[in-house]
Amino acid sequence: MDIVVIGAGIGGLAAAACLLQQGHRVRVFEQAPQLGEVGAGIQMSANAVKVLDHLGLRAAIEPDAVRPLAFEFRRFDSGELLHRIPLGAQHEQAHGAPYFQIHRADLHRALQAAVQRLSPGCVTLNARATRIDDTPDGVKVAFDGAPAVQAELLLGADGIKSVVRQHVIGADAPRFTGQVAWRCTVPIERIAPELRTDIVSTLWCGPHNHAVMYYLRGGRVLNFVGCVERADEEESWTTRRPWAELDADYRGWHPMVRAVIDAVDRDQCFRWALNNREPSLQWSRGRCTLLGDAVHATLPYMAQGAAMAIEDAAVLARALALEGPLAERLRRFEQHRAPRTARVVHESSEMGELYHISDAAQMRQAFHDRNVARSRNEWLYPYDPLKVVIP
Repeated sequence: MDIVVIGAGIGGLAAAACLLQQGHRVRVFEQAPQLGEVGAGIQMSANAVKVLDHLGLRAAIEPDAVRPLAFEFRRFDSGELLHRIPLGAQHEQAHGAPYFQIHRADLHRALQAAVQRLSPGCVTLNARATRIDDTPDGVKVAFDGAPAVQAELLLGADGIKSVVRQHVIGADAPRFTGQVAWRCTVPIERIAPELRTDIVSTLWCGPHNHAVMYYLRGGRVLNFVGCVERADEEESWTTRRPWAELDADYRGWHPMVRAVIDAVDRDQCFRWALNNREPSLQWSRGRCTLLGDAVHATLPYMAQGAAMAIEDAAVLARALALEGPLAERLRRFEQHRAPRTARVVHESSEMGELYHISDAAQMRQAFHDRNVARSRNEWLYPYDPLKVVIP
């Protein structure tokens, strides 16, 4: 098929690579003036790494990827261990692929190289989609910054403010969740050895606030994401905020958390609004379909946002290889993917409530009752986008 992809983020490039592997003609349009990825760390569990392996990316990402031994949940002040999800060799043996912590820019660069190898020059920059006309014969897309194009299928991978979503579902605005996220990284040599955690992903849980810390780039960098309940905030990932505000949000927290706050570059503290939507069961209309944040934007509290987009990409490529009219193949794609991604959206919101319980005893009991490790190992991590049956 002749396919146009709107958006050259992680989901869009993963989709382009999967579709090119299937022999489709793919053109990718990105509104930014250059390819790149904002943010720092990203976590890839086995369900997503299987797709990265399928695309031949292991050699590119593994040298600097970190394989954490576990995901640990600890109380913000005392450091009490509340719950633990074993990762490392146990995760790989159980689910058929490793758990990686990767810098977003490294993953994006690897996906970009894979697309370039498969179809040099298929990405057009400075092209903002402005109008979509869908007819039985094809879908036409007009751009600000590039000539209009026509294709047999249009894929919207253009994020939470998706133009394609407006065509498919309607002009529903994202919803501010009442939570914001701090983002910063610290070179590990700035942290005293006694204040460094093991090679684990640590989630520090506190009243109306939590923070995630994990290693990147072979353990040379410590990634910090802090999620705070706040009334209002700007959405941009590139907005710098005063270090004093970060300091105030984590005053009185565990010495391991404070070590990061004290060591961060004062002018490199970023904070942005966390938005999501109620999941939609409709992903497609005519010759247009959606994936990733364009259709199931979620809070980052299960470390599965990018993983879901990568899953979408692989399953879409497989669905298009099925027999039948295009509308039927897209229907099978959305009916298979929508329930799983909706569960991730809902459980991510529930995790935010769990992590922010004020009373220590109540939080301890809530983690015991929830048993996050058992749940994720039963339904989240075992999923294989390359083999799952598409009804």
